[in-house]
This record gives sequence, C-alpha cells and structure tokens, in this order.
Amino acid sequence: MFQRLFARRRRNEAIAYSLYGTIVAQARQPAFYADFGVPDTLDGRFDMIVLHGFLLFYRLKTEDTDHRRIGQDVFDIFLKDMDRNLREMGVTDMGVPKKLKKMAEAFYGRVGAYDSALTAGDAAALRDALARNIFPDGDGDRAVPQLAAYVEAAARQAAEQPVDAILAGRIAFPELSSPEAT
Repeated sequence: MFQRLFARRRRNEAIAYSLYGTIVAQARQPAFYADFGVPDTLDGRFDMIVLHGFLLFYRLKTEDTDHRRIGQDVFDIFLKDMDRNLREMGVTDMGVPKKLKKMAEAFYGRVGAYDSALTAGDAAALRDALARNIFPDGDGDRAVPQLAAYVEAAARQAAEQPVDAILAGRIAFPELSSPEAT
C-alpha cells in the first residue's frame, strides 16, 4: 500500500515538474516582452509565470481532487523555484520568507482577479486586472486587449484539452500574435 502511495507521489511530482517547465517556457516567450511590451524585468517575468500558472489552475479547478492536487504540486514547485531565485539574487536567509510571503500574496491576488473575471465572462475586468498587474505603470494600453484575448483563448484551449494530456505533463498554449498584427 505504501509503495503505491509513494509511487503515485513520485509520478505526480514528475508531472508537476513537467507542467511547471511548460509554464515557465511559455512565460519566457520573447513575443510577450518584444511585441506585447511586458516589462522584461523580474516583476514582468514573475507576472507571466503567475498568469500561465493560473491558466493551468483554472483548467484543473473543475477536475476531481486527485487531479487538482497536481495544481497544488505545481504551486509548491513554483514556491521552491522562487525561493531558489531569491537566494541566487543574494536575498538573505532572514529575508527570503518575507519576500516569499509577499510573492504568495501577489500570486493569490492575481489568480483571484483573473479567475473572477474569466468565470464571470467579464472581459473588461480581465483587461483591468492584466493592466493593473502586468503593466502597473500604465504602459500596456496597446497590448492589454491582445493579452486579454490570448488569456481567453488559452483558457478555452485548456478547457478543450483532455485532462489525460495534462496528466502526461503537457499543457498547450495558443500561438502568440503581435498586438500590431490586429
């Protein structure tokens, strides 16, 4: 019995690492920074990882407990990655927990705003949340509508993706189109 439990735990961890890698790879797509004007800063990259993590969590929230647990595993990996990054940037052992707490609060705030907007089908609220979080200096007027369209398309695409594909460690994201192309 314990062997099956540990084997399932290792399998879920491998899936979660694969999904987190996919999220980070998508968040690092140059088009977000070059075409959409997402700030190519620590905050901008953090926000893109959070946004893509949200898209996975939004997809998994309608699944059963075991499947949703994969989302929790991805979040745990996210926190470990943020901890490692903070330490690499020279944040002290005493400072890391404080910064992680702020990051987790930011994560939950953003996820809550995105979830409320998508669940309600409120495109204006989604655009406002993206503008407020990803473009806090107000520089996203041109890109926010296209980024919101991308998020809506990604949520639809994820909803259509079979959970088995996600449990194989894959989540597909839509192709990026430049805000100038529209």
